[in-house]
Amino acid sequence: MDKTYFNELYEKLCVKMKAECERVGDRIPYIPTDGRYIDVTVDNDEGIFWWTNGFWPGILWQMYNATKDEIYRTAAVGVEKRFDEAFEGFLGLHHDVGFQWLHTSVANYRLTKDKDAFRRGMHAANILAGRFNPDAKYIRAWNFEGSTGYTIVDTMMNLPLLHWAYRETGDPRFMQIAKYHADTCMRVTVRPDGSCNHVVDLDPATGDVVKVVDGQGYSPESSWTRGNSWALYGLALSYRHTGEERYLNTSKRIAHYFASNLAINDWLPLVDFRAPDEPVHYDSTAGMIAACGMLEIAEHVPELEKRLYRECAINTITACEKKFCDWNPETDGVMSGGAAAYHDSWGGKNKNVPIIYGDYFFTEAIMRLNNKDFLIW
Repeated sequence: MDKTYFNELYEKLCVKMKAECERVGDRIPYIPTDGRYIDVTVDNDEGIFWWTNGFWPGILWQMYNATKDEIYRTAAVGVEKRFDEAFEGFLGLHHDVGFQWLHTSVANYRLTKDKDAFRRGMHAANILAGRFNPDAKYIRAWNFEGSTGYTIVDTMMNLPLLHWAYRETGDPRFMQIAKYHADTCMRVTVRPDGSCNHVVDLDPATGDVVKVVDGQGYSPESSWTRGNSWALYGLALSYRHTGEERYLNTSKRIAHYFASNLAINDWLPLVDFRAPDEPVHYDSTAGMIAACGMLEIAEHVPELEKRLYRECAINTITACEKKFCDWNPETDGVMSGGAAAYHDSWGGKNKNVPIIYGDYFFTEAIMRLNNKDFLIW
């Protein structure tokens, strides 16, 4: 690893994020327009409930941990307090409460032991646990009509909220729910070759697969890249929190599939690994998530295995940084080349743009490689 290169990226990140924080503060960005978070609010109808809202404060807490600059802590706490509105509304909350409160209240509590942050984190954990179907053993996705049996691969990255609640309280139901859902994910979402389904409709009484549903990839049978990265990283984290080898082994299988596809595409992640050759659509966010997942795997495998995962992560970060990064402190968003989905019907109009979670996972990866990170998950 070129330590000088990644140290330089860290220094650039400090300059860029300090400038962004001074502009954005405790407002909630998503995707910049013409290089700026113009109104600096979530750009959709779901407002405070939008699933990406935690990633800006996640960046702020990573920066605060690394630099101890109070500007980041102040802004992050401001966003966290705004999230109380989501608790009051409640009906807009679903399987993504982990993304929302891990990066706000749980991060805050881990770094400062703030009692209000603990209360908020536990409230969110109980909301997530309350979505668990005990007969079919899955956490239900979304709230819309007809989604009672839906489970999605994204939920794997929300499970660390339950693991945190278990460690803090000793209440075994949090760990049990997380493990049951992870096992269901491995059964119905992860395919034998390491690729993954996105959305699966289950019989809510038995857990049997009814059908694989069209999602954010090219087709139900294709291989939506970000979905693969959620499973890769999420299962590696399940191993971290449980020590159960089946999660690590499945994460490694997904990582091998992911790395093979990256290697034939110059280490640049496509939106879908099984889409038509043209047009070419990238999704740098998937690459950054997968890179963090591979760095996570590298922490848990024997010494002679580590290089495979670290080098794959480094190759992906390097390729995406050189092609997509904007280091100008006068513009908002670092990692361009992001895509919300393949088709417009799932938000795919947002292609080749910086998306806030892409910047979060890029920040986490750079912090990991400079030994300046802390565990949000």
